[in-house]
Amino acid sequence: VIDRQLNGDALSEAEQLLVSELVEKWRSRLYDISWFMKNLNEFIAREANKEDDCTGKYWEGRYKSQALLDETALLSCMAYVDLNPIRAKVANNLEDSDFTSIQERIKHLQNAKAKAKKSNQNNKTSHQTKQPNSLKPFGAREHENTLPFSLLDYLELVDWTGRHVHRKKRGYIPKNIPNILVSLRIEETVWLDRALSFGSDYGNFAGSQTVLRAHAAKN
Repeated sequence: VIDRQLNGDALSEAEQLLVSELVEKWRSRLYDISWFMKNLNEFIAREANKEDDCTGKYWEGRYKSQALLDETALLSCMAYVDLNPIRAKVANNLEDSDFTSIQERIKHLQNAKAKAKKSNQNNKTSHQTKQPNSLKPFGAREHENTLPFSLLDYLELVDWTGRHVHRKKRGYIPKNIPNILVSLRIEETVWLDRALSFGSDYGNFAGSQTVLRAHAAKN
């Protein structure tokens, strides 16, 4: 009917009424953001489902949030995310891991060291304290609003963990256990299992077995 209207064909009274109703409906949709988002989400869902070979709503099963119940959970989650590019084989080292916080931290640290060298200031402590403003800084347990670890200890830990991702191409793995694992009393095998399989090992809550049991008992 619309095509006939656009072509200038003669329409019956009923057809003219139908055209008026359709035009009114389409006009209302043009300024209805809810209708726009509904159709946009439907299109994205169809394309994503086709790409991922799955069915269901776009948000169904794709995204989830997990409560990090202790420092071990926080640390393993951070390392898991920072190692995504290496695990996916799109990067060979942390410096080349684009769009990760650890890459930004490393670049910021390197720039701070370079600036200090130019100004003849070789203060290792000042290098560690200069961190990106866009990221939550590393500090210590006694410092509020900071991640309760040393920045250099975290870099050491993630680098050490990353060398275990692809064992055939891992290169040299330092024998020394990272300082953070020693301070938190986490066994190497336990840490590697948590950090490299974080996405599949936990449900809605992440933490040590003791913490998970205590949380389950409260709920």
